[in-house]
Formats: sequence, structure tokens, C-alpha cells
Amino acid sequence: MQNKLSVKPKVLVIVGPTATGKSDLAVKLALKYNGEVISADSRQVYRGMNIGSGKITKEEMKGIPHHLLDVANPKTTFSVTQFQKLAEKKIAEILKRDKLPIICGGTGFYIDTLIEGKVYPAVKENKKLRAILEKKSTTDLLKILKKLDLDRASNIDIHNKVRLIRAIEIAKSLGKVPKVKSSQPYEATYIGLDLADLALKERIRARLLRRLKQGMVAEVARLHRGGVSYHRLESFGLEYKNCALFLQKKISKQQLIENVLKESIQYAKRQRTWFKRNKAIEWRTS
Repeated sequence: MQNKLSVKPKVLVIVGPTATGKSDLAVKLALKYNGEVISADSRQVYRGMNIGSGKITKEEMKGIPHHLLDVANPKTTFSVTQFQKLAEKKIAEILKRDKLPIICGGTGFYIDTLIEGKVYPAVKENKKLRAILEKKSTTDLLKILKKLDLDRASNIDIHNKVRLIRAIEIAKSLGKVPKVKSSQPYEATYIGLDLADLALKERIRARLLRRLKQGMVAEVARLHRGGVSYHRLESFGLEYKNCALFLQKKISKQQLIENVLKESIQYAKRQRTWFKRNKAIEWRTS
């Protein structure tokens, strides 16, 4: 009997900290290599969250199809498993068109889950538990998770309240957060974009001021009028959290700017730490 070699589908993955130019590079490479882009950004999946999330515009797409933008209602939770299923479907469709799937974004958890084919435990939401945990700080949530599952606590984004709560929920349901199975369904080529600290800080500052001029605060106000609670807006962090606080008159405009700048730099450092673990990434200075 003849052995048949299974060839894994090839995908290109563009990663890196925020504000390093990933979207521009994705479009450039899609034009060059006949590709389509799949966004891997945990806020750009939501409809109406455009300016604050830095969602690419139709003009910036330059005719390149982009997928997994505007696929969820910001009033509801969009899970990594939902992202994975939608992204796998889009990859299959792109490959059928004999085009190159280009996954582009800064949400490392989404990207790792998709490219490594991770399978997470099916644990239903515990609304009663979540209501209790929502009132706690990320520091307190991390302490709880450490007691339940030290391994999971050591590799989670300690500033991401949603993921901390989910990990605690799973740990309490199953006794611990189980080891995740991986199937490695794709042959991925990784490109990472980064900048020196000072240059990245200046780019983040310029981007923030530009977004404010574009109407970022008005965007958040519009989302709230559309039924997205301030509590929910704050859970998205960064621009959305601070604009929501400003609209509630809890912080000043200057505090909004200072907070977003500081928190964006901290976020970029966490992204860098996450992606640097992947030795397959070829890093470039954008």
C-alpha cells in the first residue's frame, strides 16, 4: 500500500505589537502574492468599533478582501472558539479560490488557537459565578486562578479580565484548566513587525491624537446610545474604557489621553512578550 503524504495548507501570519503597521503590510503582501486577509483582532470583530480599534478602511484595503471584521454584536461576548471556527471556514474558502490566506493581527491568543488547531474544553457560562467575579480586580482574579490552576495562571494575560474569568470558570467546573490539545493543521510562515520603544511610543501617541480628531469619543457615545453599557465598553480596555470613563465624567480629557497612551504602551509590551515565545517568527522593523 502506497503512503500518501498529507500536505498542510500554507498560510501567512503577520503579528506584532499594536501600531507597528501590520495591516498595511498585509495589504501589500496580499497584492503581491494574490492573497486575502483574515483579521485576528479581538475588538475589530465587533460592529461599530471602528476608530478606537483601528479597523482598516475600505480605501486602505485597496481592493483586497478582508474577513472577520464586523462579525459580532458588541453587546455580546465573542469567544476565541467562535473566532477559530469562522477563521477556519474563511481559510478553506480562500484556498478554494487558489489564493493565499493572510492572518493579520495582534491578538496572540486568537492566532495561536487558530494556527495550532487548539481544542478547548466545552464548559457553559456560569452567569452567577461571572456576576461575582466581574466585581473583582484583575489582581484578585489572578490570585483565585493561581489557587485553582497555577499552570494556567503562569501563561495567561494577567490584565485581561475576560480571560481570567473564563479560566476560573473552567477550573471550577472541571477541577482545573485542562491541557489543551493541538492538531497543527496549517503550515504557517510568520512575519513579526516591531519598533524600538521610543519610536513605538511616538507612533502610539500620534495615532491616539489622530483617532480623537476622527471622532473616537463620539463613536463610543454612539455605541452606548445603541445599547452597549458603559460597563461593557470598559471591558474592551484601552480607548473604549477610557472614552467610556470620560463620557461618565469620571476622568478628564487629559486623563483620557494619558491613560490610553500609558495602557497602550503596556499592552504593546505584553504583545511583544507573547509573540517572542514563538521562535518561528521572522522579525522586521516596520
